[in-house]
Formats: sequence, structure tokens, C-alpha cells
Amino acid sequence: MNKKPSIADAAEAASADCGCAPTPAESRAFWKNTTLTRRSALGLGALSVAALSAFGITSGVSAAYAASYPSWDDVQAAMNNQAAKAAEVSRIEGLIASLTQKVSETQAAAKVASDEFYVAQQEYFDAIAEAEALQAQADAQAVVADDAIRKAGQVAAQLYRNGGDDTALELFFAGSADNADELLSRLGSMDKLYQYNQTVYDNAVAARDSAQSLSDQAVVARNERDRLQQVAEQKMIAAQAAADAAQAALDEQTANLATMQAQLAALKDATATTIAGYKAGVEAEAKARREREAAEAAAAAGGNSGGGGSQGSGGWCRPHGGYRSAGYGPRPAPCSGCSTYHRGVDLANGCGAAIYAAQSGTVDYAWENGGYGNYVRIQHGGGVATGYAHIKPGGFAVRSGDWVNAGQVIAYAGNTGASAGCHLHFEVYINGAPVNPSNFMSARGVSI
Repeated sequence: MNKKPSIADAAEAASADCGCAPTPAESRAFWKNTTLTRRSALGLGALSVAALSAFGITSGVSAAYAASYPSWDDVQAAMNNQAAKAAEVSRIEGLIASLTQKVSETQAAAKVASDEFYVAQQEYFDAIAEAEALQAQADAQAVVADDAIRKAGQVAAQLYRNGGDDTALELFFAGSADNADELLSRLGSMDKLYQYNQTVYDNAVAARDSAQSLSDQAVVARNERDRLQQVAEQKMIAAQAAADAAQAALDEQTANLATMQAQLAALKDATATTIAGYKAGVEAEAKARREREAAEAAAAAGGNSGGGGSQGSGGWCRPHGGYRSAGYGPRPAPCSGCSTYHRGVDLANGCGAAIYAAQSGTVDYAWENGGYGNYVRIQHGGGVATGYAHIKPGGFAVRSGDWVNAGQVIAYAGNTGASAGCHLHFEVYINGAPVNPSNFMSARGVSI
């Protein structure tokens, strides 16, 4: 069947949230390299079964992919016998229903998986902050302990610098035996000195113990952070697999639904319209669609070759136009579900504005991601990655596994997830941990 599927209809249906669905050119450009054959569809079906089994969705999953789709010769042969015609109608209706169910189930499973990835990712980020806070407290207490120990040493030196307990005491009390008041005064001073020294000592011990306790807690927190990082990565892989299964189901439906609907209409037609007429109609539409897709893909490719945003050093570039609408760090939550600690920078350039890869790298995630909405993550090597959130419905221009160049269009801005308006939420990660994107990009000559 070797025809290129389109998801324009699905993308348009998903655009209600912000009214910024991709143009047909954008959607078709995304899938311009996708060719779906019956063999590839069967393979994708197997992938979807594996991905969905983790979510308990297995009933009826492989029915459409395991089926052999009817040919026009099958339909023509069934026209000659009423019983055969009824059987073929039932068969086609079953296949259409199976495809529809498959799309619904795989999309639901992908949504569950993507939400789980988001929760795991945020728990990991929170664990990073907790471990860093505990270590900072431990370091501060260590300074206090060092200062208290230094003071205790100074007191001890003052007490004993004249050569031991007896000598110091003899000098301290010399000439006081004939004056009781002077003796009592000196005894009181000595008592206060020892009390002060004891207090200094106690403070030093307490600060040392506190520093050790906090340091131990920081070790535990770092271990938990590392565990949660692994969990988040596993959830990401599962979410992308579920997303691939959902896309495979949609591709399969797109590739076969129109033909089967035409075949069904032909079987139910009581007029003199011929099978050849229905077949010619489907083929003419397919040809027109291919020509339209080729023209639109060529036009889209012209704006997808790189050069996005201002250029910095080392190939880094600004990921989006417009102004910075929110910075990194604590903030009042701008919307219901929005965070009070902003781990990225928001750039606002309008609904549907192009989003560019900040640096060359490999896309390792491109799908929904909870509060991030539609989200892309790119691995650049050396432990550096970038994230792009709130992409518009159907606004992906890349898929997981794609290599992208710096400045290449990877998506289009939207308002998906926990968002208060169309914008790009841009994040930078060092070894998985989010860092301030403004500082990171500024060090590379890019102002955001």
C-alpha cells in the first residue's frame, strides 16, 4: 500500500485548547519521510502490544494488525453473492471498529505513561533540591563547628599559656590571700571563665554533631536522588514506547480507513455505481494528497534548515523569538497547576511560532509530558540536554531518535499542559539536573 499517512485531521481535532493547530503543511512535513507498508504496520503493532501490556491494555490490541485488509478484488468477488457480500461487509466493519478501538486504547495508554513520566521527573527534580539544601546546611554547620573549636582553643591557650595549671593558678591568685573580697572576685572570674570555656566546648560539639547528622542526611538524599533519576528515565522510555504505539495505530488507521470506507460504501450501494468508480475515487484522492503533501513538505523544508534565533559560541542559538516572560527560580504560580519554582525560562513569541533546537543533538523524547504539555528533550552530549515544553497540539516537527542541527525547527509554540498562554518553556539539564538556562546560555554568548 506504500502511501504516506497524514495526521492533519487528528491534529485539527486536538487544537481546541489554544486554537493553534498546525497547518496541513506542517503536519504533512513532519510525516514526509514516513512510509507505512503492511509489513511495517505489523511490526508496529507488535511494538504497541509490548508497550501497552505494561498498562493492562491487551484486549483486542493486535486484531487490526493481524488482519489482512480486503482488496478491491475481494470486494468485487463478494458482489456476486449475497451471503459473501454480507460477510465482507461484516469483516470490513469489524476492521474499522478494531482500528478505531486500537487508536483509542493506545492513546489512552500513552497519556497514562506520559503522566507517570512527568510525576517521576518532578520527584527527581525535587530530590535534587532537597539533597543540595541538606548539603548546604551541613556545610554551614561545619563552619560553625570549626569556629567554635577555634574559640575553645583560644580560651585553652589563654588559661595555660604560662605553663600548666599550677603556675597559671598561682599567678592568678598571687597577692589575694590578705583580701577576701579580691579573692572571691578572682574565684568568680575563674568560675565564669571555666563556664564560658564549657559553653564554647558544648557549642563546638553540638555544631560538629549537627554537621555530621546533616551530612549523613545529605548522603541519603543523594542516593534517593540517584534512584529517582533512574526511575524517571525508565518512565520516559516507557512513555515514548507507548507514544510510538499510539502513533503507529493512528498511522495504520490513516493508511487504511478511507479505502475500507469506500469499499464498504460500494458493497452497500444498490445503484449501478461500479467498483471501478469507487476505486478510482480513492486513487484520485490519494494522488492529489501525495502531490499536495510533496508541495507543502518542500515549502516547509525551506524553513526547517536551521538558523533559528541569535547565534552564540560553540553552535548554541536562541531557541525561540519574542521576549522573556518568566525567569528561573521561585515565583507565584501563574495558573492552576503551575509550579511555584520555575525550573526554566519562558519565551513568548505567539501561538504557532517556531521553536528551534538550541544545539545539535539527538531527540530522546517527543510526546506529552504532564504539566509540560507536549514536550521535546534533546541530548547534546557531555551530560548536557535541553527541554522544550507547551508545544501546540500536533506541533511536533521531530520524532524520538531524530538527529537535529542547531537552529533547526523542532516544534511550534502552544499552550498545552499547565500553562497560562502560548509560549516556550525552555530548560537546560546538566547530568539530568535542571540549571538556570539564562546563565547557561549567556556563558555561550546567547541572550535569553
